[in-house]
Amino acid sequence: MSAAPNTRSRALVHGAERAGARAMLKAVGYDDEALAKPLIGVANTWTEIGPCNFHLRKLAADVKRGIRAAGGTPFEFNTVSISDGITMGTEGMKGSLISREVIADSIELVAKSNMLDGVVALSSCDKTIPGTIMALIRLDLPSLMLYGGTIYPGSHNGRAVDLVSVFEALGQFQAGQITYEELMAVENVACPGPGACGGQFTANTMAMISEIIGICPMGMGDVPAEDPEKSAVSYNAGALMLDILKRDIRPSQLVTRASLENSLAASAATAGSTNSILHCLAFAREAGIDFTLDDIEQISRRTPIIGDMRPTGNYVALDLFRAGGVPILVNRLIDGGYMRGDTPTVTGQTLSEACADAVETPGQDVVRDLDNPIKDSGGLVVLGGNLAPGGAVVKLKDTPPALTGPARVFDTEEAAFAAVSNRDIVEGDVLIIRYEGPVGGPGMREMLQITAALFGQGLGSKVGLITDGRFSGGTRGLMIGHCAPEAAVGGPIALLQEGDMITIDVSQRLLQVELSEDELTARRAAWRAPQPNYSKGVMAKYAKLVSQADDGAVTGA
Repeated sequence: MSAAPNTRSRALVHGAERAGARAMLKAVGYDDEALAKPLIGVANTWTEIGPCNFHLRKLAADVKRGIRAAGGTPFEFNTVSISDGITMGTEGMKGSLISREVIADSIELVAKSNMLDGVVALSSCDKTIPGTIMALIRLDLPSLMLYGGTIYPGSHNGRAVDLVSVFEALGQFQAGQITYEELMAVENVACPGPGACGGQFTANTMAMISEIIGICPMGMGDVPAEDPEKSAVSYNAGALMLDILKRDIRPSQLVTRASLENSLAASAATAGSTNSILHCLAFAREAGIDFTLDDIEQISRRTPIIGDMRPTGNYVALDLFRAGGVPILVNRLIDGGYMRGDTPTVTGQTLSEACADAVETPGQDVVRDLDNPIKDSGGLVVLGGNLAPGGAVVKLKDTPPALTGPARVFDTEEAAFAAVSNRDIVEGDVLIIRYEGPVGGPGMREMLQITAALFGQGLGSKVGLITDGRFSGGTRGLMIGHCAPEAAVGGPIALLQEGDMITIDVSQRLLQVELSEDELTARRAAWRAPQPNYSKGVMAKYAKLVSQADDGAVTGA
């Protein structure tokens, strides 16, 4: 016989000895009837700082209505959010990846301390999605995550624009190709309202993964932030939570090796964000699953790119939604044998069953047929070699020719961006941006303003970039991120000097510096770790605890 759906919360609010707790809860509006029902946490990542999560307060109200209608009592609480797009290019972006751990820690802490029976987590921006999922994995309570949805694209001179368009316009302005007024014109329309960045950047890649892994109900994450249907979706998610509780469906049943393999196949098939690798490795570590970069490389090698998504392609998440959504992509991949359809989802259906009723828009070309792929292998590529013995990743739609060029070495993003802005980088250079890794930053800043500026200057496919931080959302060309081990712990990237010849050969999966082992050994003996950028506070604590990127950059004990 299964336990009552409010078994956990009884320890908090039932019995004469819990009168004090009930008295305090009654002070904020709960009554005896409400406290006798299952207590469902609504973990909200709402913030006024940025569009991604701005609308989540409204969605939370809809979720709570659904919970009440289905027989539960919602307890809403909030956690943090750091916007990658707003903090990009500043010291503040070091907090972005760190916030993933703070989000997971805080949701875990609140849900455990308050004996909640289940949790609905609301997320929308880059780190709130994996942060909430990590928390749900740790808690292993009946739970689900609801994605707030993609932003609508803006329009400028008859073409769709988004945040990446702003950074590219900045590069064009710096190159003298457009006026400041034109840059401002793009800036003013690029983000027309709430929602996460529109391309297959980190947020939409991870939202897709949340549906495929089964923790977000299939199709609910596809609905854009400002679509009129989003309110009903949120209500239904809240109501579904009580059924999940009765069925006792838990993240440990959903987050498995098979569901992680499915997730990375989808990311590879859409040339999704390389951050999907970082976050799925983190999910695996939280769930105790053996899952490595080598596994991910094999998945990507065998999976064709069939999703024509920005930034490497032509379409944004809104276009995918209008084409039929994530379910049509899943059905293609299951039919082709690239994804398993028997993995469970939070609705109680298998993945195949959850996608069975997908309706594909006639004539859509966002998701191609398997016999007409954009590329025969996936967009996530893992490189090795003497410069990245722990691996490094790049997102590519095409396989570019090998590049060998001189290293241009920078120890901070700011120094590298100054060189790009001053037009000091020329065709054939290989930019090395180091001490930006999980420990060294700390926090792995995502250097979109550098990549976009290079594209604006016409150098995007003519230079190489290597970092122990991240190149993700706007990655196109030979832009290698997550280089492990990082400089701050003495990885080979720390040993490079200006002018060293670097080879990037994607076809051979090679990232190599043309130095002998004797020379590398001598340089390693002379290398000294720099002083940490922070000596106290959250940044310092994170740097002391965090693992390397090839291990998910997690801070678990």
